[in-house]
Amino acid sequence: MTIRPSQMNHAFCSARILALLLLLCAVLLPGCAARQPQSGKIQVIASIEPLAWFAERIGGERVAVSVMVPSGGNPHTYEPTPQQMAEVSRSALFVKAGSGVEFELDWMDRLLALNRKIAVCNASAGVTLLPMGEEEHKHESETGEHRHEHGHFDPHFWLSPANARLIAVNVERSLAAVDPAGKAYFAANAAVLDKELQALDGEIRWQLKGVKSRRFLVFHPAWGYFAHEYGLEQIAAEEEGKTLTPRQMERVIRQARSAGIRVVFVAPQFSSAQADAIARDIGGQSVTVDPLARDYAENLRKAATAFARSMQ
Repeated sequence: MTIRPSQMNHAFCSARILALLLLLCAVLLPGCAARQPQSGKIQVIASIEPLAWFAERIGGERVAVSVMVPSGGNPHTYEPTPQQMAEVSRSALFVKAGSGVEFELDWMDRLLALNRKIAVCNASAGVTLLPMGEEEHKHESETGEHRHEHGHFDPHFWLSPANARLIAVNVERSLAAVDPAGKAYFAANAAVLDKELQALDGEIRWQLKGVKSRRFLVFHPAWGYFAHEYGLEQIAAEEEGKTLTPRQMERVIRQARSAGIRVVFVAPQFSSAQADAIARDIGGQSVTVDPLARDYAENLRKAATAFARSMQ
């Protein structure tokens, strides 16, 4: 049979289209050709950067770790990409905060539906969560000032080295469950990390020991567990990522002036415009501290140094 050039071109084009569809299917559709990593490592996915750090430290060479909310992403509003959803479909373990992080509240059920076999590590298991109402926030209405207590918990539990040690235990157990052959390896890595976290706690306590004031001002209330751990008082300007009203701005400025505060700490996941405005009005400055940085230990050192300087 003679094959015409037009038929050959048609067949070639059809093959290219089929190959492209298969590639898109593998990347975007979890049910199609779920690819195994060439490295042979256990695939782990964490909801936020700090939890990915724990998985990397304990999992070591036996794991490949990815994260859902990337550096600079806002966990209040972030939506996963199709590629990230495909990552979930190929992963063996999902490390979640489990403390009320908004991204997890919005997306966890949908992500787990992509992979019914994935194991889940609740990083906050065993942690005593602090109610947001533990530090009461004052709000002003048109008729005057009143107190309001939040009915939910502060989700930022990882910003305490004591809680970090519990995270490490939870991650170690979950990794051993999905990869029993690596149990001794994970235990050894966790033991090293535990000593480092204890040393980190000692460093921070020494650094904060001599500060004159014990109060610091943050724009977003992420550092409550850190403050609770070290006998400090976090004054928060806003709640739940909401823009401050002019009246609320005035309240924060009065409170900062009364406490002698000259530094407003702001997270890089949020706009610094209002924090900068508060800093100008109190004759101070705004300083960035990141509650979601990947390198957990180094980030806490940097934050402790910044807080200590602001409270001298």
